[in-house]
Amino acid sequence: MSIQISIRMDLKEFLLDVDFSSDADRIGILGASGSGKSLTLKSIAGVMRPGSGRIVLNGRTLFDTTGRKKIDLPPQKRRTGYLFQNYALFPSMTVRGNIACGLANRGDCQKKTGADRKAMQAELVDGMIRRFRLGGLEKRYPSELSGGQQQRTALARILIGEPDAILLDEPFSALDQFLRERLQEELMEMLADYEGVLILVSHSRDEIYRFSKEILVLDGGRCVNAGPTRQVFADPGNEATARLTGCRNFSRAARLDEHTVRALDWGAALHLQRAIPEDVRSIGFRDTDFVPVYGARRDNCIRFAVRRSVEMPGEKQYYLQPAECRADEGEGSALIWRVLSDGQTENAGKMPDYLQLPEDKILLLT
Repeated sequence: MSIQISIRMDLKEFLLDVDFSSDADRIGILGASGSGKSLTLKSIAGVMRPGSGRIVLNGRTLFDTTGRKKIDLPPQKRRTGYLFQNYALFPSMTVRGNIACGLANRGDCQKKTGADRKAMQAELVDGMIRRFRLGGLEKRYPSELSGGQQQRTALARILIGEPDAILLDEPFSALDQFLRERLQEELMEMLADYEGVLILVSHSRDEIYRFSKEILVLDGGRCVNAGPTRQVFADPGNEATARLTGCRNFSRAARLDEHTVRALDWGAALHLQRAIPEDVRSIGFRDTDFVPVYGARRDNCIRFAVRRSVEMPGEKQYYLQPAECRADEGEGSALIWRVLSDGQTENAGKMPDYLQLPEDKILLLT
């Protein structure tokens, strides 16, 4: 399994410029609203046409303006299944009718004629109804189904056509938290034995982290990072990726020597065992990674004052003011410290004297 995407699309007010390849079977595309995620997905599906570039899926060229022979396969010949946010079921068709629509581009079925084709179609649809737990709902229309039932019907319609790739375009974005998490689990269950390429577009770092083996990060239409998901989250490399993967604490950085960098907005000199790159521009630190220190100061600590705190279910958030910024560095940027109810807490109600930044949690960003 593999996919290669190298495309440019100039929409006057927006330029999409993506260059990405992966051999993973579960790929996530992460980005804020308007970053080009859905445009990329629609380009793969053939719903939108890039201005130039090349798209290759499992060695099969779907789109190519770079060679002597121009290629632009229509959507129905790309063997991709597109799951829209609202599932896009045909409202005037029953569950059975919607699923049967997915057979339109299935070659083995189209080769048969007459009674043989009808028998094969019925058998395939019955199999999907059983697989997706839709028994008893065959004659219902989409308006009579729950969100989960609609999702299962849409997936059955996609999978019955045996696509090489399934493209998931933020399928949970309009759902409340409880329903979103439940349908995410259902989706992963239903697609566990799918052997093609799955690509999920989302602005939710949690969805992407749970779902994908490799990740493409888009910011303003450009690819700003790509690679194994856990590796990108652990070492985002740049501020745009760090923000999109959930980091909320940032400081401008001044490299003092190979192993020392000053966090200008926090008033702290950080001493690291690893070499600090010369092009470091900022430092990131995730809000759950601080280590509270009581008593004597340790290495890489920040002294602070509490601006305010917010109690939330299962956690408490503190908004802190760094206490040691020099006058020439400004007043300092507020820090966010998030304390989980089952994690570190204040010592008998007392706030720590310092917060320590463990070296392996410090993000050096270029």
